[in-house]
Amino acid sequence: MTTTTTTSTTAAAAALAQPPSKPRTKLSGMQLAGLALLLVIACALPFVLGNYRVFQLTLALAYAIAILGLNMLTGYNGQISLGHGAFFAIGAYVAAVLMDKAGMPYWATIPLAGLACFVAGFLFGLPALRLEGLYLALATFALGVAMPQILKHKALEHWTGGAMGVVIIKPDPPEGVPLSQDQWLYFFTLAWTVLLFVAGWNLLRGRVGRALVAIRDQPTAAKAMGVNTAMYKSLTFGVSALYTGVAGALSAIAVQFASPDSFSIFLSLTLLVGVVVGGLASISGAIYGALFIQFLPNVADQISKAAPWAIYGVFLIAFMYLMPTGVAGLVRLLRHRLGSR
Repeated sequence: MTTTTTTSTTAAAAALAQPPSKPRTKLSGMQLAGLALLLVIACALPFVLGNYRVFQLTLALAYAIAILGLNMLTGYNGQISLGHGAFFAIGAYVAAVLMDKAGMPYWATIPLAGLACFVAGFLFGLPALRLEGLYLALATFALGVAMPQILKHKALEHWTGGAMGVVIIKPDPPEGVPLSQDQWLYFFTLAWTVLLFVAGWNLLRGRVGRALVAIRDQPTAAKAMGVNTAMYKSLTFGVSALYTGVAGALSAIAVQFASPDSFSIFLSLTLLVGVVVGGLASISGAIYGALFIQFLPNVADQISKAAPWAIYGVFLIAFMYLMPTGVAGLVRLLRHRLGSR
């Protein structure tokens, strides 16, 4: 027992004491070229697709932000959340209410939605420190189940619109910009996606990211090495909620509507599916997971209109069997094999 603890402490110390090295924190020229090409393709898509497909891609980008936030919590820090749809709802309603009641411009509501969700996530994370594993999952599940009912409560009905929700106007592009409304919102969402993914990459590839992984894998050893596990866990919950809240705000602006029934527990489970399918503890996996949860239901509906969710379940099982480490894990494996030849 003593030997095992000593080994764990040594491993945690090695991970935490390792200084940030340039090869680990900087992308190679090939990776930068690949990211630049991906960004060029993303910028070109709105000009070759119809408005509805552009709208779907906008929602996929918003989902990618939410999945990255959830992956920080679950994949990197090991805290299971089944209620992140609640933070998605808070972000959506903050943006919708500020636009509808206060007349605030849509772009100004995004950081406020993120800030509100950061505070909510941090405060929720404090009592949740006493919970681990399935108990934390059940607590967050309760939050996800309760949120739609809270939004319908009479005390909040003046702000949230009750069961009817809040309708907002889709913003026009800036004057002189030759884009449709859907195209402009796509690029607006894409800019937020790039910003938050770059911020997430810098956060998770440095000392903070190593501390989160150490807490996930060896919490006792990490604490013995001086890591403030309670503060890291609470802040991770807050940052994860911030990402999800920004995603919710962007989604509400794109959909032009925020309703309690849109944020049922099914949304929380869908985000978790996106994390697992994309790849746990993977930044790029958020993109794959978002594309999966956005487009696969449509594909399943086209295959069988009588039982689309049965088809969806078959696809999900197939993904788990064929790619147990997620799509990002498969991509890494293929890249490694091709590079070794």
